[in-house]
Amino acid sequence: MKDFKKIPVVSKKMLLPFILVTSLFALWGFANAVTDPMVQAFKKVLELSNSQAAWVQMAFYGGYFCMALPAAMFMRKYSYKVGVLIGLGLYAIGALLFYPAAITEQFWFFCLGLYILTFGLAFLETAANPYALAMGAKETATQRLNLAQAFNPVGLILGLFVAQQFVLKNLQSDDVKDFSALDKASKVLIKTSDLLVIRNPYVILGLVLIGVFILFVVSKMPQSKEEGEMPRVGDTFVILSKNKKYILGVLAQILYVGAQIMCWTYIYQYAEAIMIDSVTAGYYQMGAFIIFTLGRAVGTYLLRFMSSGKLLMYFAILAIVFSGGTILIQGMIGLYSLVVISFCMSLMFPTIYGIALGDLTEEQSKVGSAGLIMAIVGGALMPKLQGLIIDIGGNGVADTKILGVSEVNFSFILPLLCFVYIAWYGLRVYKRHEASDDILHSV
Repeated sequence: MKDFKKIPVVSKKMLLPFILVTSLFALWGFANAVTDPMVQAFKKVLELSNSQAAWVQMAFYGGYFCMALPAAMFMRKYSYKVGVLIGLGLYAIGALLFYPAAITEQFWFFCLGLYILTFGLAFLETAANPYALAMGAKETATQRLNLAQAFNPVGLILGLFVAQQFVLKNLQSDDVKDFSALDKASKVLIKTSDLLVIRNPYVILGLVLIGVFILFVVSKMPQSKEEGEMPRVGDTFVILSKNKKYILGVLAQILYVGAQIMCWTYIYQYAEAIMIDSVTAGYYQMGAFIIFTLGRAVGTYLLRFMSSGKLLMYFAILAIVFSGGTILIQGMIGLYSLVVISFCMSLMFPTIYGIALGDLTEEQSKVGSAGLIMAIVGGALMPKLQGLIIDIGGNGVADTKILGVSEVNFSFILPLLCFVYIAWYGLRVYKRHEASDDILHSV
């Protein structure tokens, strides 16, 4: 393994463009965090089941799946900067659609806004991730992406703070013990008020995004190009399909994103099962985001001394242990275990991303990044499945027991299985691609 300590993660020449691109990581982190509590909010306000409320995540992460490949094809022909501008524009439009959605009071309209919003996020992530990898030496590419991704939790913490302080605390329906038992007139008044509360942060976000859009328009961003003729996209697909490290990495990313969203979305239902209200549960999610941020910093530092595959495996094994605690231990200790999983997950997305694209050329990475962003669809599918498990005994979160534990506890078997695969992928990458380098480095 090469001595990464002597190679700068980001050169002085690339510092300003790197900072601008890194700001995008915080922007989509905000969208992720402010949306997770909305599952619980919509469930209460619109009287939905857990699986129906999960359509919020289906719309949010389904948008990534549908737009990632078109975004990659666009950026393959045009520049990263144009892709970023389109992403910011779609992100703003989707956020601003919450204004008419709140007026119509239709759940599908909110989901449409989220769907278009994530079209924009797909453009941003498809551009920013490979761009961060390309802004320096290949030897430090995974470190560089981990550094950029370290700003993602800043957006997560801010998004959760907004959701908690300006949405969850102001929902009138959350103050009513049995909302479904209210008379129709009272429900209508509360519903109208609460949907306006949900609308406001998205509309403000849309206005902020317009300002960021203008900032990128007037900024000069470098655009690296490979020499020679651009290969045919069909040839690139063939190359990627034969690259096992990439294909298995896409599957690892699907499972990781699914596990992440399950652990963050259903922390509210887990807390509800032990009689903790949504606002207080938000503090536990805030704690999860803070240690997620800490984990990113620790992971980025450890990558200077340890290979990516080995470190990914160690973090996944820790995640398996704490997932087991979440399932088997009732009460507050189980909740603490769920919170600590976030530390274990912190390294996974950028590390899997860097490993999967590590052997590819820039043009192959532009197409390959689309598969890794499409993998975010795991965040749409797996929470829906977990919601179905929680609904086995009814619309509550602890209506029945499965194998001796409440249904909400048992539902975390899904992220545990995801981490088992990720640990195996890290081990495979280490043994087949990194172990020989470690031996040479130690000689």
